[in-house]
Amino acid sequence: MNAGPVVAVEDLLFAWRDAAAPCLDLADFSLGVGERVFLHGPSGSGKSTLLGLLGGVLLPQRGTVRVLGQDLAALKGRARDRFRADHIGFIFQQFNLIPHLPVVDNVLLPCRFSARRRARACASGNSLREEAGRLLSALGIDAALAARPVATLSVGQQQRAAAARALIGCPELLVADEPTSALDADRQAAFLRLLLQEAVAAGTAVLFVSHDHRLAGHFTREIGLAAINRATETEDRA
Repeated sequence: MNAGPVVAVEDLLFAWRDAAAPCLDLADFSLGVGERVFLHGPSGSGKSTLLGLLGGVLLPQRGTVRVLGQDLAALKGRARDRFRADHIGFIFQQFNLIPHLPVVDNVLLPCRFSARRRARACASGNSLREEAGRLLSALGIDAALAARPVATLSVGQQQRAAAARALIGCPELLVADEPTSALDADRQAAFLRLLLQEAVAAGTAVLFVSHDHRLAGHFTREIGLAAINRATETEDRA
């Protein structure tokens, strides 16, 4: 088991193809075990690009991205996919749920792709479906709603289903990309309380990305991407 940080980024440079300048230039960035970090910045500042790099969907032109001590660039494509499925839960801005599937089956999807997540989900003695139901209930989705197709749920309910899917199997890292942007302030706060309670119980580190700085108070540390991104500094001097 890796004894170091969950995420360790060093001397990272990333530029999109044909772009005039890099969009990310980070000397270092890290996330500790069980830490809950709020990363903020305006739209277009590179937040989603950084998440793509942390998930191994993108690879940097320079530097290293390590998750649980593993250099993601050292893995071949399928191995990166397997590593991501085993260790990282994602909550996407648009949730990316499968509309025709029942809520509970959407939650169970990570366990179809990862034997490690399946084993961890059942470690308490629950069956997979029992553990999915427990997570959904903890996040405010009852058994009747869990049996319904995702497309019949409200935006807030879909958001909580996406959170349960990300958390099942206790991944070491949970990455949330602007998941509360469609909610009002009261619903945002309620969702964050439930999400972070479950993450703390699982020992999962959380990187929550948003442009809405009002949410920062729910987290143990906040980082402004513009403050650490040397590419932004270069643009400001130009």
